[in-house]
Amino acid sequence: MCDSRARTLFLLLLHSVLLALVSAQGSKWPTLSGNPPLVIAHGGFSGIFPDSSSYAYNLALYVSVPNVVLWCDVQLTKDGVGICAADVKLDNATDIGSIFKNGSKTYLLNGVPTKGWFSVDFTFQRASNVIQGVFSRSNKFDGNGFQILTVQDVATIVQATRFLVEHSGPTEIEPSTNQTYGSLLKNLTFIKTFASGILIPKAYIWPVDATDYLLPHTSVVVDAHKVGLEVFASDFANDVPFSISYSYDPITEFLNYIDNGNFSVDGVLADFPITPSEAIGCFAHLGKNAKAQAKPLVISKNGASGDYPGCTDLSYAKAIDDLVDVLDCPVQLAKDGTPFCMSSINLIDSTTVAQSSFSNLTRSIPAIKSGSGIFTFSLTWNQIQSLQPSIANPYAGFRLFRNPKFKNAGKYLTLSEFLALSKNASSLTGVLISIENAAYLAEELGLSVTQAVKDALSKANYDNKVAPRVMIQSRSSSVLMQFKDKTKYERVYMVEENIRDALNSTVEDIKQFADSVTVSKTSVFPENMAFVTGVTDIVSKLQSFKLPVYVETFSNEFVSQAWDFFSDATVEINSYVTGVNVDGVITDFPKTAARYKRNSCLGFGNSTPAYMTAVQPGSLIPFITSEYLPLAEAPYRDLNNSDVVEPPLPPVTRAPTPRPAGSNSTAYRYSIIEHPTSKAASRN
Repeated sequence: MCDSRARTLFLLLLHSVLLALVSAQGSKWPTLSGNPPLVIAHGGFSGIFPDSSSYAYNLALYVSVPNVVLWCDVQLTKDGVGICAADVKLDNATDIGSIFKNGSKTYLLNGVPTKGWFSVDFTFQRASNVIQGVFSRSNKFDGNGFQILTVQDVATIVQATRFLVEHSGPTEIEPSTNQTYGSLLKNLTFIKTFASGILIPKAYIWPVDATDYLLPHTSVVVDAHKVGLEVFASDFANDVPFSISYSYDPITEFLNYIDNGNFSVDGVLADFPITPSEAIGCFAHLGKNAKAQAKPLVISKNGASGDYPGCTDLSYAKAIDDLVDVLDCPVQLAKDGTPFCMSSINLIDSTTVAQSSFSNLTRSIPAIKSGSGIFTFSLTWNQIQSLQPSIANPYAGFRLFRNPKFKNAGKYLTLSEFLALSKNASSLTGVLISIENAAYLAEELGLSVTQAVKDALSKANYDNKVAPRVMIQSRSSSVLMQFKDKTKYERVYMVEENIRDALNSTVEDIKQFADSVTVSKTSVFPENMAFVTGVTDIVSKLQSFKLPVYVETFSNEFVSQAWDFFSDATVEINSYVTGVNVDGVITDFPKTAARYKRNSCLGFGNSTPAYMTAVQPGSLIPFITSEYLPLAEAPYRDLNNSDVVEPPLPPVTRAPTPRPAGSNSTAYRYSIIEHPTSKAASRN
């Protein structure tokens, strides 16, 4: 018996050639035919529903390009029925092992003894139900009792077939020729005698090194096209880590195979067919000078902190190069009062301070955070500059690490250096300055972060009429009140917790100190066990009071997105932008959001292709049977007046402090004048 990977396979081609939505302005593609590459749905939409199930095939048809190809991996049953199953071993993706507990047998698969429940040992009538065979994917749909489909079942919606030869690892043996797949690829003329195309793993085209960074592409696509063979690439899955060079963005990966300036594969075999559909139909051939088609501001989160250590010169340069609209700086103060950009007041979060000679400065300050830390105000700016930055890895628990080669690269900037950099970047529309812990710094240390920010902005001429947009963001209303006199600045109130709504009176209170609001993603689309359960009214409520709404934080890693967004950061962004009309997205991967604004599928109205329409909130929940439903969770609460109203910051008077040697920044240390309402709220 030979493995299904070594067989000639056939694809079922949907007979629909509505290429107007697929072609990029009618331009000729560097495929063998000159047509756009095919999207081949691997077992349907197998990234969500069980491979080769009816739901998987139907979802693929609904959200993909009109001429999507449905992949059926054909296995034969004992009575000769051709069925669509993910593997010759049925126990890999069905419940047959639990039904026929003693039904396993051992066969030689490509010369290797393999034990399992094989399709050839069971008649079609005894075939079991399809279930999720990839353990990292949700099993919540397994209660639907998906019947195994025959080739004829799937063929009822298709009109044609296409024959290909699939290739496995380069050292594996192809049984019919007794040659390795690697050697076969060196004899493409021979393959042309019996096949019209080859299906090869994507790594045959764009290999990676031992650390998962891309190597130069091979010549296999160009060589195959020269002899008249089409090339189809396989192994695309949004929820399986791929090359770090793609910054965890699956659209970037697909574009590298279809729009790289040298060649294009003729099709891609994908578990999430919506993503190559977007890449082909909306993002290919855009060019970096494409104009924005959507309104939302793209606001960085510590610069391009998904690619480099946050708030470093490298992360800021990358964000600017990625066409971010607003560059952010979370302002911290050093011991000498120097204001600088860093993602956290706790140096352990973003530097290697714990491995430095300053590790003995660890302390616990409950007013700032739970647990212990080494805080920025414990070191001078010169001392902080001696530390190595450390890249954030929020999903390290899933073994998803960001740009390891540059995990300690870059240098931190003072606020004045950040403002100078931003002013020289003509593509930026503005800057966002975040201020937290102001009350603690004033009360306990005599440091005024608000005054430091005001002075730096004024010195950099951000107060004049032609200066870039200035946004001041804080969780503290008392901080934003400090900028009430700066009418040119936009004050952004950041809601600290997940909410579902806000009282009208609360929104009126917010308008007294803020011009816009930032909320979390789940305040807009609540989740339960990573499934979107619905949509709140918080965006429309705030906008009805003329408060723009920004949402954070959008990341590329698939585990940061609910199942409903198909492990695709672009699908998620699109659902917030076109689904609920948010005014801005805050992201640690600005390239993904900035490119989204420029895609060619926006502005089509009712003619928008399905793969660029917003996800319907809660659309997957109805497909989960009762025994698999996640336990109901209490809804998020409403934001009320007591959440937003705070006492003012304590008044301070300046007590000049000598500048440290080598510093060109003003120090901002103050002596406190007692005030009866000066105690900081616990959130500060």
